[in-house]
Amino acid sequence: MKLVDTHTHLSFKSYDNDREAVIKKLQKEGVVCIEVGTCYTTSQEAVKLAQRYKNIFASIGLHPLNIKTDLLKMKRDEEEKIRYIEEGFNGEIYKNLIKYSSKVVAIGEIGLDYYYRPKTKVKLEGFKRKQKEVFLEQLKVAQTLSLPVILHCRLAHKEMIEILKKETQIRGVIHCFSGTLQEMKDYLKLGLYIGFNGIIFKLPLDESIKECPLEKLLVETDCPYLSPPQKDNQRNEPSFVKYVVEKIAKLKGLGFDQLAQITTQNAIHLFGLS
Repeated sequence: MKLVDTHTHLSFKSYDNDREAVIKKLQKEGVVCIEVGTCYTTSQEAVKLAQRYKNIFASIGLHPLNIKTDLLKMKRDEEEKIRYIEEGFNGEIYKNLIKYSSKVVAIGEIGLDYYYRPKTKVKLEGFKRKQKEVFLEQLKVAQTLSLPVILHCRLAHKEMIEILKKETQIRGVIHCFSGTLQEMKDYLKLGLYIGFNGIIFKLPLDESIKECPLEKLLVETDCPYLSPPQKDNQRNEPSFVKYVVEKIAKLKGLGFDQLAQITTQNAIHLFGLS
């Protein structure tokens, strides 16, 4: 286990023609992935991949943009093939996935996303309320099952931090961190890990990377999204996580192998990988 990409979407459309080849390449390179669900269907696919391949683990959950609210017409995500909308979080069917496979290591990705949102105040309040309700339901499942969470947060860090301050026994990672330095520090105070990916090449996050304690740092790709500049205009792949490691190592004044070992051990510790 040389590197752990803690956030992949290998079940998405981009890999339909060469998924097995991509995964076998990762096996040869010693890259381990956590395949992350965004709804029940993609959570099922994550579990199937984890069952089939030794170097893949699964996380299951309902992404905030896949929650039906009737308050906003969502843009289709071409990578998910169709936008899978669920009325709410059905905890029992997700729990059954965990019973089916011991390789489910987290609940996620779950959280808050206010990027696409209604324009009127009343609709916006209802939109946020629904996301928070589903988020809290999934946090309870994670607490009950003693699983870490993979948290998605976009344009909602203040509200997420307030929610998490009231919760107990929450372990997990802020995936694709894009907040401020102070917001990162607030997450760290809650005992959370910080996940960095290709967004670090697009946003001014160098200071946050420098300030993030090594023992709380995780690397990821969020593939097929957020390709690093070295592979610009190409589909992102788990093997490209090495470019994220390279930049972070440079900012931290460490060698590549040293940071790779640290982030791998962090992933093993948080997710109980073996």
